[in-house]
Amino acid sequence: MKKLLKTTLLCAALAAGTVLAAPAIAQDSVNLPNLSYRTGPFASTGIPLMNGQRDYMMMLNERDGGMNGVTLGYEECETGYNTEKGVECYEKTKATGIVTQPWSTGITLQVLPKSNVDKIPVLAPGYGFSAMQDGKTFQWAFNPPASYWDGANMILQAISDGNLDSLKDKKIALLHLDHPYGKEPIPLFEQAAEKHGFTLLPIPVGLKEMQNQSAQWLQIRRERPDFVLMWGWGAMNAGAITEAVKTKYPMNQFVGIWWSGHDGDMKVSGEAAKGYRAISWSLPNSQAPAMQDIKKHIVDAGKSMIDQAGGEFDWVFYQRGVLISAMLAEGVKVAQEHFDAKVINAEQLRWGLENLKFDEARIAELGLEGMIPPFSTSCADHTGHSGAWMIEWDGTKFNKVSELLTADRAAIDPLVETAAKEYAAANAPWPINEECKM
Repeated sequence: MKKLLKTTLLCAALAAGTVLAAPAIAQDSVNLPNLSYRTGPFASTGIPLMNGQRDYMMMLNERDGGMNGVTLGYEECETGYNTEKGVECYEKTKATGIVTQPWSTGITLQVLPKSNVDKIPVLAPGYGFSAMQDGKTFQWAFNPPASYWDGANMILQAISDGNLDSLKDKKIALLHLDHPYGKEPIPLFEQAAEKHGFTLLPIPVGLKEMQNQSAQWLQIRRERPDFVLMWGWGAMNAGAITEAVKTKYPMNQFVGIWWSGHDGDMKVSGEAAKGYRAISWSLPNSQAPAMQDIKKHIVDAGKSMIDQAGGEFDWVFYQRGVLISAMLAEGVKVAQEHFDAKVINAEQLRWGLENLKFDEARIAELGLEGMIPPFSTSCADHTGHSGAWMIEWDGTKFNKVSELLTADRAAIDPLVETAAKEYAAANAPWPINEECKM
């Protein structure tokens, strides 16, 4: 615990002034701020994700002199995953930043209405409001490569072996953080429960209950659900795994969203948690060329903030952070090429983010083979719907245990359409991009 506290405090101190230096050949720069959370009850998940993002950007600056000779100016503003602090960080960074990365569904929802006014892209990879998929309505918001409603649908496919009707008469508990993030999948699960005949049992976990979930697990023991699905974050994940082990809940019936599949959380229970699964749109591949370049230019050079002794380099979350920065860097590159400009502005980056093309060829060119499924964004689709895999804890690490799953658009798109219309109506006058075509 003392080591973790020391590491957390050190990371926070370093992050407060983190701006990535670049070789002298790069004369220009773009500012890509990140609303990080290296402190507080969610630090255990935030630290590896931020380290991965930071190290990828630093690697591009060190190896390539940035992007087309332009320094990628990664800078962190610490929020502690607190919505109020997140909004303060947004206001602080929007003057010079050409993007905002909220790193919280709560913060995302707060800055979303500001995006049309400030004209700054909101990049929330794999999180945020699922209806941001609708690029016509949410012109400045992006959540590639998959949304929470995508994830919820794919989890149901996984536990039903592809036949959701087989869940009829079963009881499914949703153990979720009592926060906008944890509530986000509920509409999708409620719709599926009504259509396919299973009982949904939402079980909220308050921010002060994350490390002591005895009441929630007493309810789980009493209700005896066929599956427990977890929408957890930070200290909640380790707390839930610990309680599941203690109560002897079958791990093969316990499944989490991608933010509940973190190596650091699982190591608390180790072998006892064997069989726990999570859906994941990313896979760790430490031998991928990009990862080896990060190791060479950043980690081995002593410029990374990772815990090398703890194996963080190989973790799902560290390498997912790498992929998130890869998406942003690609958005910069696409915009540079389209507008024939080196130093792009926020509006040009917005175009770049809605024209991402992570096909197999481009993933290979980036040196990210085996780490992310193909996806592409467009004017109308700001998510991309990459699909995801199930990963399973073997006692020491996560392994891929399924073929690539893809979300059922027929189940999700109508929900998106309704939610987007309701949001626009509630926040009228809300601009709609009628020129945006599918």
